[in-house]
Formats: sequence, structure tokens, C-alpha cells
Amino acid sequence: MGKTVNIAIMQPYFLPYIGYWQLINAVDKFVVYDNIQFTKKSWIRRNRILQNGKDFLFTIPLKSGSDYLDIRERLISDKYFDTDADKFIRKMRDGYRKAPYFNEAMPSIEKCIRCDEKNLFTFIWNSIKTISEYLEIHTEIIISSQVEMDHLLKGQERVLEICRHLSATSYINAIGGLELYDKETFEAKGIELKFIKSETGEYDQFGNEFVPNLSIIDVMMFNSKNDIKKMLGMYDIIRN
Repeated sequence: MGKTVNIAIMQPYFLPYIGYWQLINAVDKFVVYDNIQFTKKSWIRRNRILQNGKDFLFTIPLKSGSDYLDIRERLISDKYFDTDADKFIRKMRDGYRKAPYFNEAMPSIEKCIRCDEKNLFTFIWNSIKTISEYLEIHTEIIISSQVEMDHLLKGQERVLEICRHLSATSYINAIGGLELYDKETFEAKGIELKFIKSETGEYDQFGNEFVPNLSIIDVMMFNSKNDIKKMLGMYDIIRN
């Protein structure tokens, strides 16, 4: 019997919630899309942190550009590097300076926020690699455009072709994509279709009512690396 190779494919997100990192940790190869269209209302460049017991939305501002540009073609606004990054750091220090793991987590988080890369994808790619290292996730992370394949393919056909080129035996997708793919089509290609259902649980946030699904920043501030490792394994794999 051949080697099992579990693969996941996702858009890049800036410092996303722990479910994203659970998916990276659950697979052997994690592909990040850089050559798909950027969507303004997505979570690609925004997320939430804790401020005074409530969630606060942060957003990476972009230079103006066509709505049809790929993620890798979008550029971060000069305003971010001139003022916004510093404001975001101050906001985080105000919100988390008394968190138990502030001193341990802050250098990695600040490295992500102060990255001087103006290309949006490369900026986010840096954060994915940096946080994966902090969380001690050893999954191979691959940029989609570097897979040698027909990049004009869309949807399910694109996913199947990436899986084929990376010798996948199973494709694991977020539970929200349950209706996106056809199980029989994957099986015909020798690929098992699976879905991950996150079960993150709660943790103490200064003794206040728990605010769920915040950025990984929040998890890192309030939990030790050992506890986060346990959280990374808190999921169910569902076979449709």
C-alpha cells in the first residue's frame, strides 16, 4: 500500500483563527492560493482581536486596484507602513499587555505586523510561516502558483489537479465546504474527500465572558505553547 498524503488548499488569511492552523496541522501538505481573485469582503486581510472584553476588527489597507486582480497582484497601502502598523501594535499592547503569554508571543506577532513586504500575498505568506514556526507546525506549505499544472482550471477541477500533482491520497477541506465537492468524482481519481470540524473550546480571557473565533493572536496571548498544541488537535475529521 502506498504512502498516505493528506492535502488541504486554502486562501491566505492574515493571522486567522485557530481553525485555520488546525487544518494546516492536520495535513501533510498545505497549499495556499496566491493566483486566485482577491475578494474585498473576505477575511484575507482582516481579523479580530480582544479589546476591553469585546472584539475589535483590524484591516490591512490596500492600494486601489482592479476588482479582478489576483491576491498576489494586490499591494498594501503606504499608509499601513507609515502609521497603521504602529497603531495596531499599540492597540495590541493596550489590549494584551497583562495576558499571561504576552512576552512570549509578542515577538512573533510583531514580526508579522511589521513585515516590510508590500505585496499582499507575500506579506500574509510571511505571517503563515512565522506563526507555523511558533506553533511548531511542521507541515509542508506550498504556494499554489508553484505547482506545475494548468492554472486556468477553476473550482473542483483545479483542486483535483493540485491533488494529482502533489500525489494526494486524501483532500481535507473546511466543514463549510461540505456542499462544494462531489465525493464520487474524487474517489474516481483515487482521492478520499474529508472535512475538518473544529472543536476549539474556551479559555480564560481576563475572566470575562469568552469571545470565540478571534485571531490566533488571542490564542497565543492566553495559552502556553503546550496548551495550543492540544488545541491544534481538537477537531473531528468527517467523511462525507
